[in-house]
Amino acid sequence: MSDIFEQDISENEEDISKLEDADFKAYEDEGDEHFVYPKILYLARLEYSSEGVYVSVPDKFEELKSGDRIIIPTRYGKDMALVLGRTKHPVGLKPSDIVKIERKANENDIEKFKELASKEDEAFKIFKEKVSEHGLDMKLVAVHFLLEESKALFFFSSENRVDFRELVKDLVSVFKMRIELRQIGVRDESRITGGLGVCGRPYCCHSIRDKLPPVSIKMAKEQNLSLNSTKISGQCGRLLCCLSYEYNWYAEARKKLPSEGLHIHYDGSNFRITDVNPIKEIVRMLSDDGRLLEIPASRFIKENGKWSVK
Repeated sequence: MSDIFEQDISENEEDISKLEDADFKAYEDEGDEHFVYPKILYLARLEYSSEGVYVSVPDKFEELKSGDRIIIPTRYGKDMALVLGRTKHPVGLKPSDIVKIERKANENDIEKFKELASKEDEAFKIFKEKVSEHGLDMKLVAVHFLLEESKALFFFSSENRVDFRELVKDLVSVFKMRIELRQIGVRDESRITGGLGVCGRPYCCHSIRDKLPPVSIKMAKEQNLSLNSTKISGQCGRLLCCLSYEYNWYAEARKKLPSEGLHIHYDGSNFRITDVNPIKEIVRMLSDDGRLLEIPASRFIKENGKWSVK
C-alpha cells in the first residue's frame, strides 16, 4: 500500500498533527457490553443536522418502517425525526444514546414541519444580515425551527470565539421566540452540509454514520498511507473519516501478517520485508543480493514466535 500515493511527505517536512481530532487521545469506546438493548430498536435521523439517533418504542407500539416520521425528545427539545430502519446489531452503544419515541407524527405535524422549513430560508437571510450589521466573524451553516417548541436553532462556524449576545437580542426581537446559537466544528459543518469526498462518494459523516471515533495519525500509519496532508485529509481539513472505521480491520489483519522491517531467511538468502499489503494479501521482501519477491501472505507461518515462509 505504500506505493499508492506519490510525492510522500515525511512528518519532519510537514506538521500533520493539526489534522488530528483534538479529543482523539481521550476517546474510549463507551459502549456497555453488559447492557441489554431493547428488543425493538430503530435508527432515526434529525434531518436538519444529519445526527443519528437510536430510538426505542413504548409497549404495544405499532411497527415502524423506513421513511416514517416520529416525534422524539432531543437535546434541543421535542422534534421530528426520520426513521431509517430497524437496528438489530448495535455497536458501541450506551444506554444514554437511546431515546423513547413520543409518538408517530401525524399529518398536522408533517404539514407544520414543512411550513417551518419554508421559514428557515428567510431566517437564513435575516441572520446573515444581522451578522453583517454587527461585524461578526460567523459563517451560518444551518437554521432550524423546533416542531413542538417556540425555538429557533442557528448553527454557525467560526475560527474564533464569538460574542453574539447583542446579535441574539436582535434575533429575538425579529422572530419573537427563544433563540439558540450553536458554534460547531469543521466536522459538524461537513456532516450537516454534505458533499462528495475525494473518493467520489458522499461524506462518511453525512451518509454513513455521524458518530465516528476521533481520527488519529496512528490510523493512517497502520494503513500504510502516505503522511501527506493533501492525501489523507478531507474537505473539512481533518483526517479522512474512513481512516477511523477501516482502522480496526487493518489492525486485525496485520496481526496475522509479519511486520515490515522483519528479517527472514528464505531460499538460501536473508530477506527484509519491505511492504505488507493486507488487502491484496501480498508481502514484499528484498534480499541482500537485490532480489525483490512478492509472496502471498498465506505462505507465511508463525511458529514459536518466529515467522517463516513455507
